[in-house]
Amino acid sequence: MVQGKFDVIHGWAAMNPGTKVEPWTYKPRPIGPNDIEIEIQYSGICGSDLHIIKGEWHGTSYPAIVGHEIVGRVVTKGEKVSEFSEGDVVGVGAQVYACLQDDCGQCNRGLDPHCPSTVYTYNSKYADGEQSQGGYASAIRVDANYVFKIPDAMVKDHLEYAAPLMCAGVTTFAPMIRKGVKKGDKVGIVGIGGLGHLAIQYASALGAEVYTFSHSPYKKQECLELGASHFINTSNAEEVESAHHKLDYLFVTSKGKADEYNDFISLMNIGGTIVLLALPEGKIGIGAGEVIFTGVSITGSLIGGIDILKQTLEFSAKHNIRPIIERYPMEKINDALEHMNNGKARYRIVLDNLASRN
Repeated sequence: MVQGKFDVIHGWAAMNPGTKVEPWTYKPRPIGPNDIEIEIQYSGICGSDLHIIKGEWHGTSYPAIVGHEIVGRVVTKGEKVSEFSEGDVVGVGAQVYACLQDDCGQCNRGLDPHCPSTVYTYNSKYADGEQSQGGYASAIRVDANYVFKIPDAMVKDHLEYAAPLMCAGVTTFAPMIRKGVKKGDKVGIVGIGGLGHLAIQYASALGAEVYTFSHSPYKKQECLELGASHFINTSNAEEVESAHHKLDYLFVTSKGKADEYNDFISLMNIGGTIVLLALPEGKIGIGAGEVIFTGVSITGSLIGGIDILKQTLEFSAKHNIRPIIERYPMEKINDALEHMNNGKARYRIVLDNLASRN
């Protein structure tokens, strides 16, 4: 068995429900023949991190180290790993295992995030019952199938921007690829925040005519600079009316309110598609007649599987798509979490382990 560099992993764990984390050390799983050990350099903060440490989703098993927007370098690899070398700069997203078997009805369709055997990067269980721990830490060990090489252009130019692409990036890009967004399509983005500002860039790079929707008029110039063709102030009824029946796709990137969906349908062209990327407050309310007479589809998207995550990184590097970030040294993590929890992040927060080590 290969011996790893880290006998113990130092991290920042939530010990009970709340927004605070504290130093905590754990002994990592043994390095299997298909595993990779990564020394973490950067780790993004995702909204789901806060939901988990606050105990708001699915029950949290404490202590819990969260973080699934991870970038670092390979320091150890299992004996069967041939695709990676020590020193490679790589990323890890929200998933660290799936069965990937041909007879799996999800994996064989490229839907491995929905595999019954899926292990998420944190607050999830391996088959042996051990809990997965995430990226607010010095290192992580994961299956090599869920480790992704960071394109050279990103490695050379501000590597920290790659971290949010491992979740926020693929979350917005994946449904655009699956739904076939193409040049000339009219694409709407609701919510100009951690997901929305990336969705604008991806849709624009795919050649779409991008409509952005926000109740914050001060975001107009930024939306246009990110690639939007139109900005709709949702507090202005006349502007909203001007967008009615225009859209082929609408990507909802903010949780919003459950009663907004009939309004969303009014924005859609016949046969258009509304894609949920965030959980609304409560059950969404829609009129069946609205759906029947417009042919509008309402669907959702989780994260991207292996192939789409690779595409996300390649496409982002090619089109120079990068998140707007705020950096915090890892030891200032509680300040960063408070900033995020107060809704002040613009738009993604990246924790810097290198600053802490220096």
